[in-house]
Amino acid sequence: MKITVKNLSKKFKRENVLENVNATFESGKIYGLVGRNGSGKSVFLKILCGFYKPTDGEVLFDDVNYAEKNEFPPNLRALIENPSFLPDLTGFENLELLAKIQNKIDEKQILKTMNDLNLLVEKDKQYFKYSLGMKQKLGIAQVLMENPDIIILDEPFNGVEEKSVGVIKKILLELKKENKIIILSSHIKEDINELADVVYFFDNGEVKRKNEKE
Repeated sequence: MKITVKNLSKKFKRENVLENVNATFESGKIYGLVGRNGSGKSVFLKILCGFYKPTDGEVLFDDVNYAEKNEFPPNLRALIENPSFLPDLTGFENLELLAKIQNKIDEKQILKTMNDLNLLVEKDKQYFKYSLGMKQKLGIAQVLMENPDIIILDEPFNGVEEKSVGVIKKILLELKKENKIIILSSHIKEDINELADVVYFFDNGEVKRKNEKE
């Protein structure tokens, strides 16, 4: 799998949020997006997911332009900005509801994913009673539970306790070995440096430079 971003620009009314962005994402690598708030990272991720259409340029998934087809890219799952679930349902019930959309997995896989993320103890707790870190981990669980080929996580460690941060990092490194495309956005440079093979630096809607590990 290869995602190619070509001359991508996005305007909201008269504001240029992204301008002439070029990037490539390939299977078996972890990519980091770094930049201050408002630098365009989240809008860029939403365009990759098909939530926004580009003003100019294109995003190709193995040479297919899903935005042009008005379709969601297949086998992609994402957590962008703050996770949101039904407050009166339990964590497990929320994941079960999402899993029923495509019926790819059963209850066993949902529980395994919750266990992997140190969430199993809270599976029967209503979502509105979850802490910030628990909400974040539930958001990551909904991304990972169906074993997607493309994983997008925006500030994945926000509010997560140190023990679970280590667990999530280990999971992501294992998924990289399974030939996934993993794209992370974080303002914590240490997390990106530890995980990412390639880092794109965003500044005022432009990708200023790209760093790659040797």
